[in-house]
Amino acid sequence: MKKYLFVAITVLISSNLYSIDRQDSVKVDPKLRMNQLKNEVFINLTKNLLPYWSTRMIDNQNSGFYGRINVNNQVFSEEDKGGILNARILWTYSSAYRILKDTVYLRLATRSKNYIMSHFIDKKYGGAYRSVKSDGEPSDTRKQTYTQSFFIYGLSEYYRATGDKEALSAAKKIFDLFDKYALDNNSDGYFEVFTRDWHRSHDMLIGESTISDEKTMNTHLHIMEAYTNLYRVWPDKRVADRLKDLVEIFLDKIIDPKTSHLICFMDKNWKRTSAVDSYGHDIESSWLMVEAAGLLGDPFLLAKVKGTSIKIANAAAEGIQSDGSLIYDKDLSTGRINTERSWWAQAETIIGYLNTYELTGNEKYLDNSINCWNYTKNHLVDNKTGGWFSSVSESGVVGGGDKGGFWVCPYHNGRMCMEIIERISGY
Repeated sequence: MKKYLFVAITVLISSNLYSIDRQDSVKVDPKLRMNQLKNEVFINLTKNLLPYWSTRMIDNQNSGFYGRINVNNQVFSEEDKGGILNARILWTYSSAYRILKDTVYLRLATRSKNYIMSHFIDKKYGGAYRSVKSDGEPSDTRKQTYTQSFFIYGLSEYYRATGDKEALSAAKKIFDLFDKYALDNNSDGYFEVFTRDWHRSHDMLIGESTISDEKTMNTHLHIMEAYTNLYRVWPDKRVADRLKDLVEIFLDKIIDPKTSHLICFMDKNWKRTSAVDSYGHDIESSWLMVEAAGLLGDPFLLAKVKGTSIKIANAAAEGIQSDGSLIYDKDLSTGRINTERSWWAQAETIIGYLNTYELTGNEKYLDNSINCWNYTKNHLVDNKTGGWFSSVSESGVVGGGDKGGFWVCPYHNGRMCMEIIERISGY
């Protein structure tokens, strides 16, 4: 009965948003459009996305959460449990409790935090494992900077929601380990992969092509995101300095000054080693940079970041299609265009262009946000069995990717919903 009620409510509100978004002679108040958007994503978050993960992904045998569920909602109970997945689950339910005040989310956040502290945190060498087995024993014990950043992000959010000092202490310790081992003291920025005991290796884990790809845009983006959240709850000068440095790295080294696209891979000295424009990362960075600079309280830096953010959003718009969706990326060296519509890129598009609308007041950016949501709810949200599909093709065919797994988590889409709710509640 609940499933049918959810579908009926979704259809009703979807039709309302369509009716106020159609092109006609009546100019619709942007506040009305945004409130309709907020209502829709609120229902999706609370009636679909969070319940899907809380009912299908809880591992009652081994504790924590399962490591994988496929597109047909089949749970793989023996699959390894990824650190990225678990840290993002912690962030999602912590944030949901902080914003929505539902103790169901608090219980799930606490379950996640306890599992992480018991099974992922390396009590001998510090930091967190990249993955554990289904029974909680260490599996991939490498210390990947990308993965570690999400533990800072999730643990600091749990502290933000609950005041739990153990979580904050664990986040601080990873921050200290980054300074000790991951930071490049010669050329700035952070290296990517280390052994369990923090000796650097050159393993390629997030799309690197050669060992020359030593600095990755993706990792620096998520360290910036993590340090932003850590600084919210621990306004230490060291965190402020590192966060400001990361913002300036984006401004000076990662953003292509000619195109305003992000450079995905660089060598140790920040020389470009890739020729791919990743539209989803472009638009994601556009709003995360503004968030980081806004917390630092430097008006000159913030003004520069806001101007750059708008340029990035305009560059990312090259990937927006007539149906409102955002394609994945373009290889400039070959001309190959990846037309996949990924769940995470659509979620970041919805937030990113709402952010650009807030910066400019130009309704074309609000159109981009709402149009992408309209595409997403019709193609990526599974209104029959719950959750989101991870990707669809150019023609709208659902891909074979998992609904939950090592990389597929309730974070990009959950965060999008909560960002929309928080931002629009202020109007």
